Amino acid sequence: MYTLPGYQPRLAIYTRQGYMTSMQNDTRTACLKRLNRIEGQVRGISRMVEDNRYCIDIVTQVAAVRAALKRVEEEVLRDHVGHCVEHAIASGDADEQRKKVAELISVLGKLKD
Repeated sequence: MYTLPGYQPRLAIYTRQGYMTSMQNDTRTACLKRLNRIEGQVRGISRMVEDNRYCIDIVTQVAAVRAALKRVEEEVLRDHVGHCVEHAIASGDADEQRKKVAELISVLGKLKD
């Protein structure tokens, strides 16, 4: 989706799943950088397995990737709350507010571990 530089859409197309909005530019950039780094880490782990490296070294790198993915997840959730949930609150639509809160509770419940 093309937007003017610096333009951040506040209203979006409503779908059954909720509002389709794009992530804020700075969040998207930060997440893509992290994900590219994670991709490299995962390739490195694959090479470690191929090279029959010490198991604990591999597990340590897997834990580092999981932690990095957790940071991406947190950033995306922060962005979601900052504009999708905020929009539902600002809209004054009680049904929409309940949907966004239920959606958030549902996803947070899946993230426990």
